[in-house]
Amino acid sequence: MKPVIALVGRPNVGKSTLFNRLTRSRDALVADLPGLTRDRHYGEGRMGERPFLVIDTGGFEPVAKQGIMHQMALQTKQAVAEADMVIFIVDGRQGMTPHDKTITEFLRKAGRPVMLVVNKAEGMKYTAVAADFYELGLGDPIAISSAHGDGVLDMLDEALDQAFANHAPLDEEPDTLGGGGIKIAIVGRPNVGKSTLINTLLGEERVIAFDMPGTTRDSIEIPFERDGVHYTLIDTAGIRRRGKVFEAIEKFSVVKTLQSISEANVVILLLDAQQDISEQDAHIAGFILESGRALVVGVNKWDGLQSDRRDEIKIDLDRKLDFLSFAKFHFISALKSSGIAPLMKSVNAAYAAATADLSTPKLTRALIEAVEKQEPRRKGSIRPKLRYAHQGGMNPPIIVIHGNALQAVGDTYKRYLEKHFRDTFSLVGTPLRIELRTGKNPFTKDQK
Repeated sequence: MKPVIALVGRPNVGKSTLFNRLTRSRDALVADLPGLTRDRHYGEGRMGERPFLVIDTGGFEPVAKQGIMHQMALQTKQAVAEADMVIFIVDGRQGMTPHDKTITEFLRKAGRPVMLVVNKAEGMKYTAVAADFYELGLGDPIAISSAHGDGVLDMLDEALDQAFANHAPLDEEPDTLGGGGIKIAIVGRPNVGKSTLINTLLGEERVIAFDMPGTTRDSIEIPFERDGVHYTLIDTAGIRRRGKVFEAIEKFSVVKTLQSISEANVVILLLDAQQDISEQDAHIAGFILESGRALVVGVNKWDGLQSDRRDEIKIDLDRKLDFLSFAKFHFISALKSSGIAPLMKSVNAAYAAATADLSTPKLTRALIEAVEKQEPRRKGSIRPKLRYAHQGGMNPPIIVIHGNALQAVGDTYKRYLEKHFRDTFSLVGTPLRIELRTGKNPFTKDQK
């Protein structure tokens, strides 16, 4: 499982800019305006062989009691609770403020490892920029510029050393059938029936199922066997006592879901038929797709719905989750054990597709058939030539196509190829990735 780094600080100190640099993305909005970020924002980063999750947070007002600042503070507090390392960012241009002291007091009480980082330090001497912040008592401040990248790599290297030291060992790869069986992560919003589905699969009350969002908090792995096939279920929450259910905690831990997805071979995305498909459902589905994990969608609590309501839900699914067309959708009742057998059959099929061994001759024949049916469009005077294909990886399957002038192949044609390969090899339930590699022209001399 990947360690988690949370970025915390008062408004407009450069948290989102640092988030974008660490994740090598532009996912977080950045502007010279305080309070632009409100919700927690999760992203993935990697430094060498060390992957990690990073959380961007809004401007932190620990003492806020109401309004949007209070809600933002709750988001930040949850991020700190989830983190293996907290990077506390302060503004080197403005110097230390009473606000920084208030945040420091909260972080001390939270008990998480903290690294003090002084941002916007470009062009300034370290002694001048760091002097004020020793008063916070958080050790030697580290001066960086998130906008220019100065000192960021050294800071991240030290942060990861501490984060990995405080984190459970990282699994190298998801287990396959040779180990604990097919790893299945069951993910979804609170109270959609994840624990109920696990209990139904196991035939016992193995995890607490309670009609209250947030009943479970930590991931738990449960091995079991069904029809001679070995599985390991990963619930995106852990076992908690009923008496603790009513604590004022975050209803849904995104970090635990992301980690469970990363560890799984197949993901069951569980939706609630009695609620509309939400933006959070779509975000989770998008992360599953980006992670390349095989997927089966279960629409739970299907029993008892009127036919017109069922039609509305199916239309909603087609509209909001159209990018999951490769996955099988099952309409089930975890409580009444309805539709479970077809669901598990699709899990097995998705795993088989994700780990399929595709031979080079078969892939090349399929490629030739696709080109004969529809050639790629010309780009000016150039028409791409697709010559042969081979498999470049599994889980998800990666098909590498070699040829000439393949940089001229557009996204539409790549989608056509993906559909053709998927239909040819019955790759249902798994994302499929196409990589195009152009060979060097032997008649062109290298220019030195």
